[in-house]
Amino acid sequence: MDLTIHQTFLPHHDPDAALSFYRDTLGFEVRNDVGYHGLRWITVGPADQPGTSIVLYPPAATPGLTADERRTIEELMAKGSYATLILATADLDGTFERLQGRNVELVQEPTQQPYGVRDCAFRDPSGTLIRIQERR
Repeated sequence: MDLTIHQTFLPHHDPDAALSFYRDTLGFEVRNDVGYHGLRWITVGPADQPGTSIVLYPPAATPGLTADERRTIEELMAKGSYATLILATADLDGTFERLQGRNVELVQEPTQQPYGVRDCAFRDPSGTLIRIQERR
């Protein structure tokens, strides 16, 4: 099989905050920004990886969810336990310093993990946990 990762979906509760964070704070390019029935899907990704994208989506638009399920998703998002994104960089310390200066919600400073990677962690405006690993 010849498979690649093309897109993944991460929830947002505020499209403008999500757009600002992924475009302005992380430096991703905006590939699509679609509104439909008062909801908004924003596709972003690293400029040097045109085949890999993150779609920031409104979880309320998921078909077939009950009101209770939507509330549960919102609660998990607020706790930061609904979604995770792992990024990589060759310069973890420099990346961490730049992010720290941009008022992100810091979860963990650069740390050598017992499972063999050095990384740091923070949250996006919707609570998604983002870990950045140091590329070797």
